[in-house]
Amino acid sequence: MASGSDRNPIIIGGLPSQVPDFDPEETQEWLDSLDAAVDERGRERARYLMLRLIERAREKRVAVPEMRSTDYVNTIATKDEPFFPGNEEIERKILNATRWNAAVMVSRAQRPGIGVGGHIATFASSASLYDVGFNHFFRGKDDGKGGDQIFFQGHASPGVYARAYLLDRLTEKQLDAFRQEKSKFPDGLSSYPHPRLMPDFWEFPTVSMGLGPLGAIYQARMNRYMEARGIADTSDSHVWAYLGDGEMDEPESLGQLSLAAREGLDNLTFVVNCNLQRLDGPVRGNGKIMQELESQFRGAGWNVIKLVWDRSWDPLLAQDRDGILVNKLNTTPDGQFQTYATETGAYIREHFFGDDHRLRAMVENMTDQQIQHLGRGGHDHKKIYAAYAAAKAHKGQPTVILAQTVKGWTLGPNFEGRNATHQMKKLTAEDLKRFRDRLHLPISDKELEDGNPPYYHPGRDSEEIQYMHDRRKANGGYVPTRVVRAKPLPLPDDKAYAGAKKGSGQQKIATTMAFVRVLKDLMRDKEIGKRFVPIAPDEYRTFGMDAFFPSAKIYNPLGQIYESVDRELLLAYKESPTGQMLHDGISEAGCTASLIAAGSAYATHGEPLIPIYVFYSMFGFQRTGDQFWQMADQLARGFVLGATAGRTTLTGEGLQHADGHSQLLASTNPACVAYDPAYGYEIAHIVKDGLRRMYGENSEDIFYYLTVYNEPIQHPAEPADVDVEGILKGLYRVNQGDKGEHAAQILASGVAVPWAIEAQRILADDWNVKADVWSATSWNELRRDAVEAEEHNLLHPEEEQRVPFVTRKLADAEGPKVAVSDWMRAVPDQIARWVPGTYQSLGADGFGFADTRGAARRFFHIDAQSIVLGVLTELAKEGKVDRSLLKQAIDRYQLLDVAAAEAGEAGGDA
Repeated sequence: MASGSDRNPIIIGGLPSQVPDFDPEETQEWLDSLDAAVDERGRERARYLMLRLIERAREKRVAVPEMRSTDYVNTIATKDEPFFPGNEEIERKILNATRWNAAVMVSRAQRPGIGVGGHIATFASSASLYDVGFNHFFRGKDDGKGGDQIFFQGHASPGVYARAYLLDRLTEKQLDAFRQEKSKFPDGLSSYPHPRLMPDFWEFPTVSMGLGPLGAIYQARMNRYMEARGIADTSDSHVWAYLGDGEMDEPESLGQLSLAAREGLDNLTFVVNCNLQRLDGPVRGNGKIMQELESQFRGAGWNVIKLVWDRSWDPLLAQDRDGILVNKLNTTPDGQFQTYATETGAYIREHFFGDDHRLRAMVENMTDQQIQHLGRGGHDHKKIYAAYAAAKAHKGQPTVILAQTVKGWTLGPNFEGRNATHQMKKLTAEDLKRFRDRLHLPISDKELEDGNPPYYHPGRDSEEIQYMHDRRKANGGYVPTRVVRAKPLPLPDDKAYAGAKKGSGQQKIATTMAFVRVLKDLMRDKEIGKRFVPIAPDEYRTFGMDAFFPSAKIYNPLGQIYESVDRELLLAYKESPTGQMLHDGISEAGCTASLIAAGSAYATHGEPLIPIYVFYSMFGFQRTGDQFWQMADQLARGFVLGATAGRTTLTGEGLQHADGHSQLLASTNPACVAYDPAYGYEIAHIVKDGLRRMYGENSEDIFYYLTVYNEPIQHPAEPADVDVEGILKGLYRVNQGDKGEHAAQILASGVAVPWAIEAQRILADDWNVKADVWSATSWNELRRDAVEAEEHNLLHPEEEQRVPFVTRKLADAEGPKVAVSDWMRAVPDQIARWVPGTYQSLGADGFGFADTRGAARRFFHIDAQSIVLGVLTELAKEGKVDRSLLKQAIDRYQLLDVAAAEAGEAGGDA
């Protein structure tokens, strides 16, 4: 280790500068002893003694500062390595076959006429890390439980396919259909781990980098949650997340490390493949990424195991009595190690060992070839096994294994450690021959020179294949495997929704509260009530859900070991080890990860959970949209509530809180069924149908998104002849006009429905117009239905042509159609081409701002009076009314003066 100011301090803080010295004489004796050790034995020996003293102090429970980083050597000493229970020779043969088939699969995918590519180098670096896991650690699902949850690094998928091929889980035909998912259907293999595309194989989508580590943390936490609440036995499940060192720069990768440590998730292991390379070049060319990550994980409270060097370094390190070799390892930057990975033994002898006679002496009896093959720990089965075993045995903390490897390992000098290796997809004949020779495979030169290189299979009855099957049998079955064992849930009857259907009477409530009341009744259901998982980012009170605290309680594995400040109140904050509510703090990303873990529990553990994720609408699809895409890919189910929705409804919060576009963002997600309901009875029918579609017979891999508002309104009781089909499909007539000469139609959604009804009254009283009001519960579903109809008609011209639901619904509706919402116009404009007759939309386009609701709506021209102007304008276009009326309406309602608008309803957080 470097000394003095040239190196970073090992210990951060904890200096005794403010502590009085009660025995200066004793203190001086200790300092003199240290000085003597330095003077007589050298700084490295003194440092070693200090570290041993710190270790002993911890054993004696003496509080000392944490170590930020340790030497650049393996955490587990050679003498402490456990017995390796496998057959290394057989496992090496298996790994060689897997390496070959993975590379050949990608190379063949680049053949002329296909050219879909793939990635070779990532798996080449991490192959041994996976192999030890497959042979000795990963638990399958054959016992009927969830087994281990393994988050495979996305770019390593070819290696997982290659191993599955050896086990007869995939065929050669399927390998040749890599990245040809439709043209080679049903044999096509997805490019990366995509459960939606391969629902019987992959469990967790991970290639959107950063989401894998985040998802793994919350999966481990969900396992504990399900166990604590008695829903599933997850005691034998371990979560493994395979990550890249470059990936750890994503904020999501490290953002929730503290949660894992805080909750003691010792059922979680991160394996970071430190091949020291990003996609374009070094991760930390001038630094040391393993040391940096060690500091970050240690500081967050994780157990850190460094796996830096393979066994060939053991004799050299055993000679290092002066610490000169360790010092050299500590001070050599990653960029230089990458160079060593590509250079000759002579170069390494001169540039690594050559600048100190003691280092030169260590390798004087080694050949250049032996020096060149001094390897990285992530390629050594015994060292990897020791690290995994230590991780599984460690209690009270999550573990991270930092394993150093070489990107492109074994692929030859054109690939190994090269900056461009991530983008290299094709092996030349010479590359293949070198690769074959290194792997000792019985493949002839002619096979490599004529056409596509062949796959290699040692034979179903070979020792290697039998060994693979035996190891998977001993570990509970094949992985990865996705199995859906969950049975349909018994769904609540209509009584659970009766309260919402009665309306709110004279009381005004927001649609957020209307939903919360539905949820409260559902959580009382004896059959499925316990399966609801409320999730919120430190906003339960904002959404009126603090009433759940005393009964459902907030999940905390430690319970509540303090006296709550509001313990005397009826709605006191209450934490419990068996709590039902997940309170993930101010972290939308963390909450969405909880949503995904809960929403896929039906497959992961065979026990359905019904997550209810409630959040500030603006901070959903906009902030964590990538995770909602991940949710769709993972086939997760549940309800997502964009509360405090709308661009004008949140009054004083302003621009960054004003959501006028999340419905549009939601429309881009094919798995998302999005609604913008206006009344409680609409919410009741939507939730009921959502439970049926996601958790009943013939369940679908979808999730529901409801935007709800914080503006109090009176909710009418459900009409006797309520159009349930219209509510669910996206459009129904909520209020029919009863007087007026000229007909018109107003389509409104969510909080805009009351404005439309007020506009209906004004039109009848002041302008002799009879307008019907329609509640557009889902612009998105209307469009989706219409697109499906058009697609069918395009491809089936000989059959009876389908008519979109919105077209049929409005076919007999007289007059122009004017759409209005608290969203930008692009939301209702989604259905424009399928609306018969004249169609116009009003919307809140542009940035939001802080003001009264009335002023904001007047500014965007979406209030009742502006709707009136919109209807008159369309009637004037049709020649039904004189255009002079338009200026009269503008002047009459002072539509050009924002300050002239009434303030509108105030308050209403929920």
